[in-house]
Amino acid sequence: MTFKHLVSHDNPDGKRTEEILTEIRAEILVRMANYGDDPRPEAKAVMENNLEIAQLLTEAIHLAEVNTNTLAEDI
Repeated sequence: MTFKHLVSHDNPDGKRTEEILTEIRAEILVRMANYGDDPRPEAKAVMENNLEIAQLLTEAIHLAEVNTNTLAEDI
């Protein structure tokens, strides 16, 4: 199987999972800043959803880091 984004034997220039998730989280945080002054209820709902998404991404980043460290120990 060839991986398009993730680092692998066939894709040595790819990124680790935690790197990709960190980039996505950063983009979400920037987007949230753009909604910060929007008084509409829809914008507030989006902001709340994005806060939860950012938290879930943070948890996923930690898990991915554990995986990377675990595999590095095996090498």
